[in-house]
Amino acid sequence: MPSAKLTSKGQITIPKEVREALGVQTGDRLAFRIRDDGTVLVEPETVDLMSLRGSVRTAVKGVTTEAMDEAIRRSRGRG
Repeated sequence: MPSAKLTSKGQITIPKEVREALGVQTGDRLAFRIRDDGTVLVEPETVDLMSLRGSVRTAVKGVTTEAMDEAIRRSRGRG
């Protein structure tokens, strides 16, 4: 069973075997969940980018090809 030593600053180095099992890398965040029975779960705090799809609205709306064609026609008429 992997183990780690707690430093005076409350830090630990997570053993490589555990990092690999969690699928975490440098810079990733971990979540600690404490159950009622005192068991502590450690889980990667990862976000699937596809799950964020549509959660952010852009300020600029799309332009249709028809609108682009019309803008080109108007600009040619002025030139």
